Formats: sequence, structure tokens, C-alpha cells
Amino acid sequence: MTATDTPPLLRLTGVGKRYGQRWVMRGVELQLRPGELVALLGESGAGKSTLLNMIAGLEPVDEGQIELASHPVHALDADGSAQLRCHALGFVFQAFHLIAHMSIAHNVAIPLLLTGVSQAAALKRARKMLEQVGLDGRQASLPSELSGGEQQRVALARALVHEPSLVLADEPTGNLDPATAARALGLLAEQARARRAALLMVTHSEHAAEVADRRLVLDSDGLHPA
Repeated sequence: MTATDTPPLLRLTGVGKRYGQRWVMRGVELQLRPGELVALLGESGAGKSTLLNMIAGLEPVDEGQIELASHPVHALDADGSAQLRCHALGFVFQAFHLIAHMSIAHNVAIPLLLTGVSQAAALKRARKMLEQVGLDGRQASLPSELSGGEQQRVALARALVHEPSLVLADEPTGNLDPATAARALGLLAEQARARRAALLMVTHSEHAAEVADRRLVLDSDGLHPA
């Protein structure tokens, strides 16, 4: 089976979102396959972050359908969306969103703990994941003791530790200097591909988009090749 023959992991069909009477986007179509990396570009206010939130089940879909691993995200209730996020999704945020009073190992272990993995097992897997992102020996550190680039690596480890099928990244390098951003992007792409996870990354950076297999632009009429 070739890559193009692989069934889509994520499928968006005619997706639309509005606020009041104003449609932010309509007719969004997307198919994303395991191991595929897609960069999502577009003007500020085009709805890129909103689209990620709809895929994650954090915001309702006003028209159309979103399917993730055959689950109808658009039709799930709050509990169903939360369960799907716990098991199938990893999310990387621009602002990292690390918990300040927890060690970085505990921060990384959170997705595992939410799925019922024991604390001992979760911390063991978290430490291994931190080794893979180059933070061996720093597992007991607090987020405030790390540089911005190191905190971003923690955020990447947390997004990948439970081996999600889909990683959503919202401006993952927006707070980093160019050299650190390049290292973080390379690590994100490497880890996602190694796990056959699909990656959908919102970015304003053409340089960041270079790691992707495809680049798409979002506007009010949907997604278009960049």
C-alpha cells in the first residue's frame, strides 16, 4: 500500500465556522494520512487556531464533518471529545502551558495519567521521552529552570509521550529565536515521523513550513495549496 493509498487518519468535509452571522471559514476540505506533515498558513484572523480547536473538539463545528480515526469529532459530546483527545491527540502550544510547580517529568507524564496509566509507569515513560528530546538528567527540574528552547522540548515530549495518532501544533516556535526554533522544528518533525503520527502545524513562518510535506493556506473559502 502506497502513502496515497493509506486511508486518511483525519478527514474534514465541508467544515465551516461562524461567529454570529459572520462566517470565518466555509467549505474546508482536508485529508491527512499517518506520518504526513502539513503546514497551515494564512493571514491573522483567518481562523487557523480555530480550525485546530475544532479538530480537537474544543470548539463546535457549525457545518460539515470532522472525522479522526473514524470517530465523528463533530458529533461527540464533551466527554467523548475529552476521551478522544486523551488517546489520539497531542497538542503543542506556542506558550508551552507547562505547570510551574511540577517537575518537567511530571509535566510530560500528564497525558498518560489522564488515560489511567499508573504514576510509576507514566513517569518512567516520561523520563524516556525526555531523553529522546535531549533533556536527560533534567527530569527533576522545574519549568522556570529551563530556557525557552528547553521548555519547548518539554512541550513536544508531553505532546508525543502517549503516542498520539495526530499532533496539532499552534505556532510551536513563535516564542523562540530562529536557531532554537529550527532545532525544535527538526525535533518535532523527526519524532512525529518516527511514530507515524500525522502533524498539522499552524505557522506564520515560511521557514517553519519547510519541514512539512504539504503547505496549505486557509482563507474564508477553505484550504488551498500554498
